[in-house]
Amino acid sequence: MAKQVVVTIGRQFGSGGHEIGNLLAERLDIPLYDNNLVRMAAERLGIREATVQTVDETTLNSFLTGYVLAPLDYSSSFQAVECTQPLNEQVYDLQCEIIRKLAAKGSCVMVGRCADYVLDGTEGLIRVFLYADIKVREERVRERNLYADKDVLKNIHRIDRERRDYNRYYAGRDWEKPETPVDRAYYAQGDTVKLKADDPADGMEFKGWKCDIEGVTIADPTSPETTFT
Repeated sequence: MAKQVVVTIGRQFGSGGHEIGNLLAERLDIPLYDNNLVRMAAERLGIREATVQTVDETTLNSFLTGYVLAPLDYSSSFQAVECTQPLNEQVYDLQCEIIRKLAAKGSCVMVGRCADYVLDGTEGLIRVFLYADIKVREERVRERNLYADKDVLKNIHRIDRERRDYNRYYAGRDWEKPETPVDRAYYAQGDTVKLKADDPADGMEFKGWKCDIEGVTIADPTSPETTFT
């Protein structure tokens, strides 16, 4: 890929953020950073990955919030004095540093962790937010066998709330509100969906639509405004 592109993916829990991010990374032949950001932070902090996972993308006041670490070999931008911070803030600051360094190395896909905010102003940045109908999300989470059936919906709402609070706390903004600009999150087979391309930048022109998924029919691939079924 000649031109650098950094795709950040925000997502509702159960909407398929990791799976879609992985597919995109494979198609573009670029790295995907998601749960491996947790592992990287744990390695840098010298603690268990499971411990970092407990405070990843959350601001909840657990016993770990006050957990502090002894000074380690921090980079110049992550000073040893910061080891007096609560663990959740140490993890956030370190993940921000890791995210910036990875994006500076080249094209990649970043999932969650306020990456769209952390990388604001980065050349080639593309922000994506994924959401899905709650019934679709319930089904997806059940298939993963993460929770007892009776607890699935409760945990979907809990993790959505934690991610929303995480964005408010660190990015100083409300979490994405996808239900406002988009009418639907999920399209059943056979539905007809409208497509409209943005106006091309100066010196560029619309070339057409292309879909690599079998069974999808684009009404007029050469028109900037068309439908697919």
